[in-house]
Amino acid sequence: MKIYTRTGDKGKTSIIGGRVEKDDIRVEAYGTVDEANCFVGQAVTQLDSAIFPDILDDLEKIQHELFDCGGDLANVMKNRELKQTQDAVDYLENRIDEFIEEAPELERFILPGGAPASASIHIARTVTRRAERLVVSLKKADPEVPETALQYLNRLSDYFFALARVINFRLKHPDVEYVRSAKVFRGGKRKEDK
Repeated sequence: MKIYTRTGDKGKTSIIGGRVEKDDIRVEAYGTVDEANCFVGQAVTQLDSAIFPDILDDLEKIQHELFDCGGDLANVMKNRELKQTQDAVDYLENRIDEFIEEAPELERFILPGGAPASASIHIARTVTRRAERLVVSLKKADPEVPETALQYLNRLSDYFFALARVINFRLKHPDVEYVRSAKVFRGGKRKEDK
């Protein structure tokens, strides 16, 4: 099987239902989702299955959901059938709540890092935030972009933040607080989220 087609040599690529320039905002959006997925895959290789069986299950599920999200973003067909569901968003919310209970309470911003898997998840978090911003821009150009994609990416970046803390907690790596941070969290949540 050949993986090169030569059809993209002039700066265009195929999407579901058409062709666009490779620097199109749609390609940027689903390409950034793919980038986040790669960092999730990196984190998976850094997690011990004896300590993190629940998280490894989550991350495999999330990798599939990120493919679903990218596919939905790459689809411009009329009457498109979406792969991503509200159930995926709800699942993330439940897991975030569980992680907040597991990790120590937080009052200030923390520095990204700690254990290698936690650092990888922090990178996935920031890439997911970038993907979310790109989807916002895409939605301005195409109002048919599914709301679920935005909701999912928003919750996923929150999930990654909570997860990075749980990884460090289980591995006994204390979070390092940002020394000039004001107290911005109460009970693990930001003040404005209460």
